[in-house]
Amino acid sequence: MEERDYPSRDYFVQREVLDELRLDEVAQKGTWSTKPTLGERVKESLRCSVPRLKHTAQSWVPVLGWLPHYSIRENAIGDLISGCSVGIMHLPQGMAYALLASLRPVFGLYTSLYPVLIYFIFGTSRHISIGTFAVISIMIGSVTERIAPDSNFIVNGTNGTDIVNVDDRDAFRVQIACSLTVLAGIFQILLGVVRFGFVVTYLSEPLVRGYTTGSACHVCVSQLKYLFGVTPSRFTGPLSLIYTLVDICRLLPQTKVPELVVSLVALSVLIVVKELNACYRQKLPLPIPIELIVIIAATIITHFCGLTSKYSIDVVGEIPSGLKAPRAPDTTLFSQVIGDAFAVAIVGYAINISLGKTFALKHGYKVDSNQELVALGLSNTVGGFFQCYSVTSSLSRSLVQESTGGKTQVAGVISSVIVLITVLKIGALFEDLPKAVLSTIVFVNLKGMFKQFMDIPELWRTNKVDLLVWLVTFTSTILLNLDLGLAVSIGFSMLTFIFRTQLPRYAILGHVSGTDLYLDTDSYREAKEIPGIKIFRSSTTIYYTNAEMYLEALQEKSGIEIGKLLTAKKKRDAELKRKQEKEKKKEKKKAKKQKKAVSHLSNGTLSLKELEMNEGKVSPGLSGQIQGNGPALSLTETSTNSLSKGQVNWAYQHDKTMLDSDSDTGCPGDGSINQESHYGDDVEGWACGSGTHSIILDISTTSFVDTVTVNTLKNIFRDFEEIDLDIYLAGCQACVVEQLETAGFFSESIPKSRLFVTVHDAVLHILKKRGQTDFILDVSCNTQM
Repeated sequence: MEERDYPSRDYFVQREVLDELRLDEVAQKGTWSTKPTLGERVKESLRCSVPRLKHTAQSWVPVLGWLPHYSIRENAIGDLISGCSVGIMHLPQGMAYALLASLRPVFGLYTSLYPVLIYFIFGTSRHISIGTFAVISIMIGSVTERIAPDSNFIVNGTNGTDIVNVDDRDAFRVQIACSLTVLAGIFQILLGVVRFGFVVTYLSEPLVRGYTTGSACHVCVSQLKYLFGVTPSRFTGPLSLIYTLVDICRLLPQTKVPELVVSLVALSVLIVVKELNACYRQKLPLPIPIELIVIIAATIITHFCGLTSKYSIDVVGEIPSGLKAPRAPDTTLFSQVIGDAFAVAIVGYAINISLGKTFALKHGYKVDSNQELVALGLSNTVGGFFQCYSVTSSLSRSLVQESTGGKTQVAGVISSVIVLITVLKIGALFEDLPKAVLSTIVFVNLKGMFKQFMDIPELWRTNKVDLLVWLVTFTSTILLNLDLGLAVSIGFSMLTFIFRTQLPRYAILGHVSGTDLYLDTDSYREAKEIPGIKIFRSSTTIYYTNAEMYLEALQEKSGIEIGKLLTAKKKRDAELKRKQEKEKKKEKKKAKKQKKAVSHLSNGTLSLKELEMNEGKVSPGLSGQIQGNGPALSLTETSTNSLSKGQVNWAYQHDKTMLDSDSDTGCPGDGSINQESHYGDDVEGWACGSGTHSIILDISTTSFVDTVTVNTLKNIFRDFEEIDLDIYLAGCQACVVEQLETAGFFSESIPKSRLFVTVHDAVLHILKKRGQTDFILDVSCNTQM
């Protein structure tokens, strides 16, 4: 689109300088509250009506809201085609991902059936495809193999060799997977009921992408044994992925060549056809279902060519027909899988809501994050009773469901029908399907996850902190396994957030001539500091973790070390006090001698000449009184009056006046009279920071204040005014003002008149107050509202 050069636009604002008190008057701030009281909220929650009941039912069961208005003419064809396409994808992916969970392939088909129907009723996304997913499957598999390893089911064979009781092992692993799934579903339902959907916001996009990429590596390594036909040892705990990979490399000389050939052929066909689907997706009415074609072809070839008996190719085995009766999970296993269940619940929800919001934004509808938690939790909980393992949305299937014209979750129901037909009638036909073919399907479907490695150069250019989160998440997932890796990555992500608030950017602002803008003087050349005024700003909210740093940065940026100055002021005050006391003692001693001399004169015992010799001199008033034989009382009064009027310590009086005033007196160099001692001159010159007389704290970036922040601001006002510097606040948000009022921040020493609407208002007030007419901001301010 052609860019145009528009002329600069000017705008003019004419208003008076506004502090917080004047703003309340002009804007007519009210004390009323629009929020209902607690009693009104309780009464409203207990009120029952037909519209309210209908709204509540539709919010908890969304299908009641959209299904009655379903348009067959507009949506039926697209949902039918989309449902058939996704159902065909469910078959190979369900069986393949079941192997990742260390379960038999038929349980992957169950997982592609029941949870989809539950999500159809309770879900709010129209385009995502619920079912098996590689990352969740590998997380389930790590738990099942940890609790039920092969070594626990070894029995003695007929020839004295040890063999694994596969039936017992698989049955126990199904119990573990179902218990884990139900517990994860309960976690998700509870989080959704308490409106805790925002928890996913703490899982940043770099964290989720780094975690899924690391999980993809776990998936790949777990499938290598099927590709090469080897049987590596089982490793658990940290570095298990590395140990497994090393063991597979050690076993490579024992590779079964027939299985490797089947894997390479299937892999080549899948890659080529999937690339063709991607290149011609605009021209093809439907993507070629190459996964289903490869499964059917491999099953037929293996069965009729007798590859199982000739080359000992590992196949899927028995797939029972029909559905199993629901069965309660083994609750005694909950204590062993509670941590894994919470991790599965959070990861599954994070993947689900991220995909759901992506499609919702694209097609212009809303996805309820809390209802998604409930829907996913019910899918897992109900599915766990029907021998399903944990589910979430799949990126590949969701893209197919959306790209083939799917409009609603009716497409999910149609895909479930296809899976149901397979389970009831044709599931047994896939008993001769090689597991190596299922592994190649898993490999190909991980392409999208491995593309996430391209995040690294992109994040390097855009945000290195997010890159660090991505790399730490990926590395911890690889080295520490999926459960510990997730915990470490979340902890590190939270630390980066804390460090960002702990290490904000502090700046001294300067005025841009001809505007009311105040910008960082280190970043903008035209931003010039106003003589005598320091404007300080933090880039983040001030709260208990960075309040002390805020005070330190203020002193560093302004060049005023408050601690040293207060110490110097105390020393100066102590010195002045000692001088005053010394003068008072001297004058008292002198007055005592004069009183004694007058007493002697009155008694005739001391001559005038002797008095002059003792005192050195006599004031003219005293001499007159003596010569005139006036009363002694007159002499005493005169002496006392001379002390009260003649012995004034100007330095002390000036300091006392400055302390008692509202900091309206100036610093050296701003026109005020300075009659302090030489020591006092040094301290005052240092205190004023080479002419600084006012500091403005721009707190427009602060969104809340806590007790530590309030105390810090109070201390700033108290300490800086001790050294005769005026402190002002600017840009305070209304909610922050209310919090300051509640905390008792404003008082006689810190009136609301010290709080201004903008930095510019504060600057204009200071300049007018100090009468600095020689520095004029070329922005109009002395105008009426």
